[in-house]
This record gives sequence, C-alpha cells and structure tokens, in this order.
Amino acid sequence: MKYNYHVPVSTYSRSLQYMPTDHAATHCTPSHCTPTHNASSHTSTTKYTPAQHNTTRIPSYSKVSQYSSTQRTQTAVQPAPVIPVTPAKRTVHFPNDIIFQDNVRRGDTEQIGRFIRARKVRVDTLFHSGMAALHEAVLTGNLEVVKLLVKYGADVHQRDEDGWTPLHMACSDGYPEIARYLLSKGARTEAENESGEKPAELIDPDCKELVKLFEAI
Repeated sequence: MKYNYHVPVSTYSRSLQYMPTDHAATHCTPSHCTPTHNASSHTSTTKYTPAQHNTTRIPSYSKVSQYSSTQRTQTAVQPAPVIPVTPAKRTVHFPNDIIFQDNVRRGDTEQIGRFIRARKVRVDTLFHSGMAALHEAVLTGNLEVVKLLVKYGADVHQRDEDGWTPLHMACSDGYPEIARYLLSKGARTEAENESGEKPAELIDPDCKELVKLFEAI
C-alpha cells in the first residue's frame, strides 16, 4: 500500500527524497511523517537545497550570437538600380547609283533631274542589274523618263551587258511609242545584240503597231 492508515496521525511524518538532476521518485515512509493540525507549521525534510539549483538559466539558443554584424550589413545594402540602355539607331546609307536606279524605276523625274544636275551619278553607268538608266526607263514603259534621260545626255546606242540597246528592249517588251521616240533620236535598227538579234526580230507579231512602225522604215 502507498499509505498505512493504521499508524496514528501523531507519528506520521513525511520524508521527501527529490533529486532534480535525475528526476528520482519521491520516497515517503509513513512511519517517519509527522503532520500537524496547522498547515503553516508543516515542514518537510528534503535533500533538495538551493545550492543545488542554479536559478540563472542560460539558453542554448541566442539570436545575437547566430546573427553576425556582417549579415546585418549585407541585408542593409540595397542593390544598384538597373539603368536601361537604349541601343543606338542604325542609319543605312545606300550608294547614289542604287538610289538613282530606284528613282528611275519609280519614275521620279524630280529626283532624277536633281541627281544628274548635282553630278551625283552618271547616266551611262551600268547598274548591278547589268543595264544603264535608259534601259531601266524603257523597261518600265515610262516615256517621260526616257525623254528626260536623253535630255541629260543618255546615249540611245548604249548597250547593256548582253549587248541590248534601248531599242531592242522597246521592241521586245512592246512599247511602240518609246521605239518611235528612240528612232527619232537616231537609234539604229541594224544593231545586233550578243545573240545576233536585231530589234525588229524581237517584236511580237501580235503587236501590230510595232510591226507597222518597222515596215515603214
């Protein structure tokens, strides 16, 4: 039994063996416990003394020790602002010959005259297409540009890389008005290209106007 109730109360005393270090169980012997009727006069004998208990508790975890000043400095440093870089604009510059060729193909008579007067180009220059400005103008069928180029010194006898004259092209592509104008400027009907063809031999039989033009010569 945990307590012996047959023992008189006056002979009851309590002896507590408390070991806080290893948490040992309390041994109570009823024959040695002597309680009194006044609770304030009750005393208990124990082996637990204040000297055995250190009231100052040192925690094993310290935020200050684990968080160094270097880490605080790194946290406080703000990242440098990112400044967007605007790429430089590129300007493409085309050679004057290419610009002049484009003006001829578009029929821009104002720019054609401006380029020639400023001596930015020569009207007899062969472009990368293998043709001169007058050949390009004939292929577009623009009689006004043809007349302008001839006015500024374009040669009606000039040949392209395949030996074609402007009259060859006018006959091959079916432009009777341009062919008539070139003939009026002295274009030769007997001129042969590298394949030995004359302008009249390149005329489409269905182009009656050109056929009649050359029959009358």
